[in-house]
Amino acid sequence: MESTRPIRALIRGLDALTVLNLRNGATVSEVAQEIRLPRTTTYRILETLSHAGFVYRDPVDDRYRLTIMVRGLSDGFDDEAWITQIARPHLNELTRDIVWPVAIASLSGTSMMVRESTDHTSPLAVERFSAGFRVPLLTSASGRVFLAYSSVSQRESLLDILSRSTREADQLAGNRGEVQKILTEARSQGYATAVRPRRVTDEITMAVPIQIEDRVLAAVSVRFSGTAVPLKLAVERFLPKLRETAGNIRATFLEQQRDPPHQQHRPAQAR
Repeated sequence: MESTRPIRALIRGLDALTVLNLRNGATVSEVAQEIRLPRTTTYRILETLSHAGFVYRDPVDDRYRLTIMVRGLSDGFDDEAWITQIARPHLNELTRDIVWPVAIASLSGTSMMVRESTDHTSPLAVERFSAGFRVPLLTSASGRVFLAYSSVSQRESLLDILSRSTREADQLAGNRGEVQKILTEARSQGYATAVRPRRVTDEITMAVPIQIEDRVLAAVSVRFSGTAVPLKLAVERFLPKLRETAGNIRATFLEQQRDPPHQQHRPAQAR
């Protein structure tokens, strides 16, 4: 039987998807280097995938990233990458409302990875952190709220690993009593905070969890100046909006799980 010649363009497209899946986004040049193709050819591949709805070009950093349609290709596509697409419009809407920068982060190893942020669009962002930036579990609001709402087994496993870490940011794990106090408070309040001292004014971060059944999928946070917005006022002004945003992201996520976009417009089968 005569063998069928492989479609090289399809193989190259799959190679590009593989590169994007292994990274938190990549530029045309980075993908071209990985799959060993000319930049112009790689650009055409990525734009074709974008036209098909499998990738998008982020205007913030000019990187190509996977869309939620990739979930239809494999059950292994992680929910954290999927929720980034869902969260973006909700985060943008929240920033338009409160102006301060907001972000969504999820667990990555033993730290929290920022999956999406509005730092580049918020005029009040002192520093601008892009997707891919990592923050420690124990000293960040996102990490604290994640630990507070995670399962006991997951929390204990993470704290055990952190207790053996040599990183300064993880040293708090050696004081289980203090950690328990922080996490219990976060759980009872429904949010966690972290303060970052700065020369002019302390920067406060407040975060709430996004829960899917007994799992913490991610955390939504807002950063603001402690002088401009005292914590008590922030709780009154920002917390309800953070919770609403987290709830909206959760609802959209569950809706997309039940009926992924690639199935919504699938033609009806002939009868």
